[in-house]
Formats: sequence, structure tokens, C-alpha cells
Amino acid sequence: MTIRLNANDNTVVARLDILPNTHLGNEDLRTAQRIPAGHKVATRPIAKGEPIRKFNQIIGFASQDIAPGEHVHVHNCVMQDFDRDYAVGADVKPIEYVPENQRPSFQGYLRNDGRAATRNYIGVLSTVNCSATVCKFIAERFPKEILDQYPNVDGIVAITHGTGCGMADAGEGYGNLQRTLWGFARHPNFAAVLMIGLGCEVNQIDFLLDAYQIQPGPNFRTMTMQATGGTRKTIERAHEIIKEMLPGVNQYARQPVSVSEISLALQCGGSDGYSGITANPALGHAVDLLVRNGGTAILSETPEIYGAEHLLTRRAVDEKIAAKLIDRIKWWEHYTSINGGEMNNNPSPGNKAGGLTTILEKSLGATAKGGTLNLHGVYKYAEPVTARGFVYMDSPGYDPASATGQVASGANMIVFTTGRGSCFGFKPAPSIKVATNTPMYRRMEEDMDINAGTIIDGEETIEQVGERIFHKVIEVASGNHSKSEELGVGDHEFVPWMVGAVM
Repeated sequence: MTIRLNANDNTVVARLDILPNTHLGNEDLRTAQRIPAGHKVATRPIAKGEPIRKFNQIIGFASQDIAPGEHVHVHNCVMQDFDRDYAVGADVKPIEYVPENQRPSFQGYLRNDGRAATRNYIGVLSTVNCSATVCKFIAERFPKEILDQYPNVDGIVAITHGTGCGMADAGEGYGNLQRTLWGFARHPNFAAVLMIGLGCEVNQIDFLLDAYQIQPGPNFRTMTMQATGGTRKTIERAHEIIKEMLPGVNQYARQPVSVSEISLALQCGGSDGYSGITANPALGHAVDLLVRNGGTAILSETPEIYGAEHLLTRRAVDEKIAAKLIDRIKWWEHYTSINGGEMNNNPSPGNKAGGLTTILEKSLGATAKGGTLNLHGVYKYAEPVTARGFVYMDSPGYDPASATGQVASGANMIVFTTGRGSCFGFKPAPSIKVATNTPMYRRMEEDMDINAGTIIDGEETIEQVGERIFHKVIEVASGNHSKSEELGVGDHEFVPWMVGAVM
């Protein structure tokens, strides 16, 4: 009926709806009221003002006296400032890497610069919203009979967005957008890219090329609608360019590539009370397996590690990396404050309905996605990830914006955990979705790749599900479609993080 979290906790999580007066097994408790599935029950008296612990970490403070067996949620648990012990490097430990000759491989694409890809797309990137529609038309209207002649090409993907003008040509917002666009332009899952602007926007193609010292070539072409002559002529010219690109893109063929070349974006959305005890720690185990095999995993969503950042600084391999993470936390506190918000605004109505009470509680579960090994780097949004192993990239908690930055940073795969049910997909990086509980998995099985609810069902351990996730990553990286790919999801999730004034 219930799941015990930790010997030092004062809450348990309800596995099923618990009726009033239900005996809670070995806890020697009886509930005082009906407790929804995935919600918390007090296991000992908690006085008003005292901290409430889950996973032996503070998730909030009692706003009133709470008796054993009472429901613990937003009506009696509130946010409050408290000191974190950052203890930089306290949990750093030697990593037992798998010898290179014993590491598994996936069937991937090797680019000329040595980088590995999991998909072989042609990308059509808009620099500004004004060219978004024409980029969509180019991808949608390209003759299927021609594309079918090139079996090694996975398709044409239009990358469009809602910004690129009405903004300052300097500052954080502009930097975010430029890093994001260049990250997609050079992403290994795009064998060739055509970048299209309107012509008069703030985010000029020439500025981008100059900032990143980019030289156009056969597999990276640019054009503007104004110079080309408008919508129809741009589509026609773009189709001619893509026809010229196709033979070269088709020459790439899948071949064995070490799993060390996988860069995995870690995401969670529609989280619930089970996220932190099933799917997220299982994904964390998969991350540990990937890192031990030389791969890279990118944790993000800074507002959703808030209050748990001390668990990451303890794993930072040096003080500089920890300081970068703490600096981003302080930036977010300031950013939300000047915009009239607070960090505890993050849990959504769906999160709360699923049993998550505060951002502190949500963050503990979200951080579990990062496994247990050392933190090797902290990066700005969409900044290229150059370190191997487990790293962190700053981003909002909004899933499409966060995943956009991770893919721009180089992630060629995504694993997305969800408790309430998410229908997320993302091109050009395949997205694998993991359900936290069996009822939701069964209800939304067409969208879910893996059921981690087997952990609370008593059928599998966290480690067993983690191994299944790891092998699923290899399988999908090798070309097998994820559920979102089978459904055709992933063309509209490109959302660069916008910071600053729209003018």
C-alpha cells in the first residue's frame, strides 16, 4: 500500500489511494483521511515550523501541526529559506570506467570531423520568425518521390521559432539565440543544413557567420527571402539546393560506433510523486552506465534542481565547477524576483495533483536523473559541451526550451521521464519516454517507450529498469524508432530560451 523512502524521513508515499483509517503496514500508522495515489503521509508528529523531510532531505516546513497518518501537501507544507551545505567535492569518487575494447556499440553515422550521429537529416533553419513559414513549406512540399530515392536520408526537418527580431543585438537573449542556432547548424544529426532568413531582421545570417567564424560550403548553405525574390522563389531555390545536397547526405551509412559517442539529454515533465522513486533514479542508473562506458549525460532545468543543488556541488570535481552552478542558482533567484515570480512557482497544477508539493520536493526527484557519479562541467544555455561524463547545462524548466538548449549543446539522444503523461518528441534527436507508474503507462502506451512503474509494482529493481533504459538508448540510437518518432512528433518543439525585452 505504501513505499518507505528512508529511515530518517517523516513521510511515506502512497502507492494507491488510501482510505481513512487504513493501517499502514510496518509503520504502525492509521491514516486520518483519504490519501490520493502518489501523495505523502506523515509517519511521525511534525510541529508547526519544523522541516518536513523526504529522501532524508528538506522538502518544506509544516505550516501547522501535523499528526502521524495525516496527508502532507500544500495545505500544511510550505516553502521557507534554509541553509544548504554545498560541501564541494565531498561525494567525488573514482569512476570505474569500462575498458574501451569492452564497451558496447550502436549503429550510428560518423561525420567527417569524427563526431557521431544517431540520425541522418537535412535541416532547414529559420533565423527569424519571418522565415519560419517558408522553412516549413520547404520541408513539407519537397517531392516525396525524390526523397525516397535516397534511403539513407531520414528526412528534411524544418527548425523554426518565434523570435530573431524585435530584440537587442547584444546581451544574454541574443547570445542564447545565436548559440542555439549555431548548435543546430553544426549538430551531427544534420548531415547538411540550409539556413534561411528574411533579410532585414536583427539576427542577421552574416552576423552569425562572423561570430562563429563559419564558412558556407556544400553542406551548409544560406539564403534570404528578400534577396531571392519572395516566398515562391525561395521555396523553389531551396528545393534545388536540397536536391544538390541529397547525394552527399545519402553517402553516409550506419556503422558500429562506440556508445561513448552518445550524448544524452536528461528531461522530465509532467512529474508526479513517483518520479523521484522510479523513473528518475532508474534513468540515473542508466546515466551511470553510460558515463562508465565513456559517454556523456546532460542534466538541465535549473529551476527544477533548485533546493537540491547541494547534492550536485558535492559531486563537482573542482570548486570552479561548483561555483558556476551556484552562480546560476543565484542568477535565477534574481531573475524570477525582478519578474514578479518566485522559484516555488515552478510545480505545475499537474505536478501538485500528482503529489509534488514544493519545488524542493520536485528538485530532489529531478536531480536523481543525473545518477551518482562526478560532475565534470557546468555550461551556459546551448554552449557546446566539451567535457565527457556527467555535466550540467543551465536552462529553464520548460521542457521544449530546455531540450532545445541541450540538443544545441550536442546531445544526440533524449530520455524524458513523465508521471502525468507527456507526448514529447524532438527532432533531430530521438526522444525516449519513460513512465513513472503503470496506470499511466497503460493509459498512454502509444506514447510511452518504457514503464518504470514496475519498480513500485515490485516486479523490477531500479537497477534493472536502468539497464533497460540504457539498452533502449542503444537500440534507438541505432535507428529503431522511438514512440514519438513513430507518431511523427518532434517538428514543433524547437523553442530557444528568450531572455530580455521584446521591442
